Amino acid sequence: MDNSIINLIVFAIVSWTTLFFLTRKLLFPNRSFDFCNRLVSTVHAILALTLASISVQNWSCPLCPLASRSSQKQIRALAVTVGYLIYDLVCCLFDKQVKIDNLIHHLVSAVGLGAGLFHEWCGSEMVAALWITEISSPFLHLREILKELGYKDTDLNLAADVLFAVIFSSARMIGGPYLTYVTLSADNPKIIKAMALGLQLVSAYWFYKIARRIMYKFSKKTKPKTSNM
Repeated sequence: MDNSIINLIVFAIVSWTTLFFLTRKLLFPNRSFDFCNRLVSTVHAILALTLASISVQNWSCPLCPLASRSSQKQIRALAVTVGYLIYDLVCCLFDKQVKIDNLIHHLVSAVGLGAGLFHEWCGSEMVAALWITEISSPFLHLREILKELGYKDTDLNLAADVLFAVIFSSARMIGGPYLTYVTLSADNPKIIKAMALGLQLVSAYWFYKIARRIMYKFSKKTKPKTSNM
């Protein structure tokens, strides 16, 4: 891995950490640790989607060229996200909010993207994976932000839940399997193929949990209220 890539990852870690402290200490000092971290995560999701979109070499074939050397734009997009993943994992440890599925997701993503940066290879596939995984993130964080703002169990919160579920399911269970197939079929390093498969398995597990949650929320909404006699 080139030293410039390592420097970019370190710069990203410092930048995300600084943004968190500014959010926590100056902008929203009365809000929770999780609230501030989710704001930073939302900024990352928007930036990651922007950098990923800018790095696409040919929109008529977004995955082209397959199994090829990464461009500088692709490397920049991936390095910014690797830095964020490291920052976010440390935040979860400090907030004691580590869940095993989220931990696996972070590790698989960081190792997979890190392997792509190390080899400076398969940039098109990596950027596509970044786009698929981050497109639903703003709505994921919006759900929890609304709860802290006092909108839990409201129609607004339900709308955010449904938007997140639809976007997540479309990206991860339609685009995700196709990208996994393409990555496994192309001449990519074995570790990247393994990480692509691992990420898709985590996505399938989360899809199952999300589907159950949405069904439960709708059942609560439609369940008739019993009057006390």
